[in-house]
Amino acid sequence: MRILAVESSCDETAVAVVDDGRQVRASIVASQARLHEEYGGVVPEIASRAHVQRIIPTYRKALAEADINPESIDAVAVGNRPGLIGSLLVGVSFAKALAWSLAIPVIAVDHVHAHLYAGCLENHIPEMDALGLVVSGGHTATFHLQHITEPIRLGSTIDDAVGEAYDKAAMILGLGYPGGARLDALATRGDPSTHSFPISRLAPDSLDFSFSGLKTSLLYRVRGRPAPGGVFERDFRDLPEHERANLAASFQQAAVAAIILKLQRALAHMRSRGRTVRSLLVGGGVSANSLLRSRLHDLADAEGLDLRLPPQQYCVDNAAMIAGLAFHLYRAGQRDGMDLTATPTTAC
Repeated sequence: MRILAVESSCDETAVAVVDDGRQVRASIVASQARLHEEYGGVVPEIASRAHVQRIIPTYRKALAEADINPESIDAVAVGNRPGLIGSLLVGVSFAKALAWSLAIPVIAVDHVHAHLYAGCLENHIPEMDALGLVVSGGHTATFHLQHITEPIRLGSTIDDAVGEAYDKAAMILGLGYPGGARLDALATRGDPSTHSFPISRLAPDSLDFSFSGLKTSLLYRVRGRPAPGGVFERDFRDLPEHERANLAASFQQAAVAAIILKLQRALAHMRSRGRTVRSLLVGGGVSANSLLRSRLHDLADAEGLDLRLPPQQYCVDNAAMIAGLAFHLYRAGQRDGMDLTATPTTAC
């Protein structure tokens, strides 16, 4: 079964063609990073307008790369939730129009759920039960999966997502936006033992995440305590390069340690309820982080888990993961109609 998918939840315009949920024939992503860089974050109005301009060229490029014509498509999938409402509307409208014109089904996919599938592309579905982790700019959450189509949320962030914390930390250190990869690169040149940053635990049995305290701790370490009127003592320009690298490395170590801690708690939680956890599915932009990937391999080895980490090109928002998951949703009987809407919140 051949599915063409559209993803436009935030600031990437993506179209992909995937056969039978696994074989990626084309995956095109048009990034908007340069459009938002000067603002230090995604501007929703700019993002939605850019999607309007890029959706048709991206679709045509995907067809050309896959070397197919539209008549060979069996279904259209679209990430219709969660995300920026204006951005989602562009993708949903395009997907419905395409499905209607070809008289084929349209399949709605939860963007967060699809990130859990990214590591299954070009691969087989791992054994269940599985523990899932999504780490991105907008989401940080763990899931229990008894089936690839049925994620049950275990815990999520109560404040900043880890990717959001990375972007804010990068701004504090003068690295610019988008900051995740830049902070990761700087951290490789630093000593993570130089600074002791807080590792959020919340309640002893909590499966939720919190990264706002870590971000604030870095802010005060870099800029000092604010005086009356909100004026700080200094900023990143007053720090030598090696000290910025040490701060980046120490921040990253604490952020990753918090994620691993909550994964260990989630494993214990599932096992205490009689579940035999066999796999660990990971997705989202922060799954590209070098230290996190290393620590996830260590955890999977220690716990005997089949780790599914997506290749770098499928860590970012992409439509291949939407198409891959849509194949299994379709096989499970899901069909959506022309009344399909864009929804800014997640269903899982």
